[in-house]
Amino acid sequence: MGRQNISTGGPWEGKIGYSRAVRVGAHISVSGSTAMTASGLVGKGDPYAQTIQTFKTIEAALQQAGASLTDVVRTRIYMANIDQWQEVGRAHGEVFGSIRPATTMVEVKRLIDPDMLVEIEADAILSQG
Repeated sequence: MGRQNISTGGPWEGKIGYSRAVRVGAHISVSGSTAMTASGLVGKGDPYAQTIQTFKTIEAALQQAGASLTDVVRTRIYMANIDQWQEVGRAHGEVFGSIRPATTMVEVKRLIDPDMLVEIEADAILSQG
């Protein structure tokens, strides 16, 4: 059972010393992801747009690990403003409505960039057969 570190080449990965995702056997953990892309932050001021972009980032990491969104069993959603839960929840429901992973949604004091409204972690397990 080897370890596969997945990197997106983001500037913080090397500075902080983390991987976008790590796969060990059938288990994949995706680090806290945001709507930040190589072109900048997607959806400034828009929690729904940021959440959708965040799921695209998570999906890309899962694909690099040989998985998909249907393999996700848990998400953790960190929000800078819990009053925006409906927009974030709508995006989560659109992506995971039929998958229905266990999830947590909490408000945090702030994220690493003041324009980031949401950060999401995901755990996936590949089926054995």
